[in-house]
Amino acid sequence: MVDVHNKAIRSLNMSRIRSKNTKPEMIVRKYLFKNGYRFRLHDMKLPGKPDLVLPKYKTIIFVHGCFWHGHKGCRFAVIPATRTEWWKNKITRTKLIDLQNKIKLEESGWRIITIYECELKKNKIISTFNFLTETLKK
Repeated sequence: MVDVHNKAIRSLNMSRIRSKNTKPEMIVRKYLFKNGYRFRLHDMKLPGKPDLVLPKYKTIIFVHGCFWHGHKGCRFAVIPATRTEWWKNKITRTKLIDLQNKIKLEESGWRIITIYECELKKNKIISTFNFLTETLKK
């Protein structure tokens, strides 16, 4: 299938997609700060520029969009009907880069927590935050 937008409109749409300070990331940040956890944001010295770095706990938190990071089995991670192969390749590359960054960070002694946006929806947010708190206390 052909893209429904011309190149200029597609470029404009893509440019408006944020990689920092997304709504899911802000939800996690507010929860952590409210509960006394302090963190650094988007540390460019670390592989993958992690969303949240908690040096005291030697922990890194990535807050991933289900679509962009290919959250397996998630209803929000549906490949578009147009340019399907391109999207599959893009998401596969993203997952590979995520894995490479995770390996590098773990080899450096960091503990990695990945939270997907669907885990911050009303029906799952409490269990997600309970898991997050328990993991940080360990």
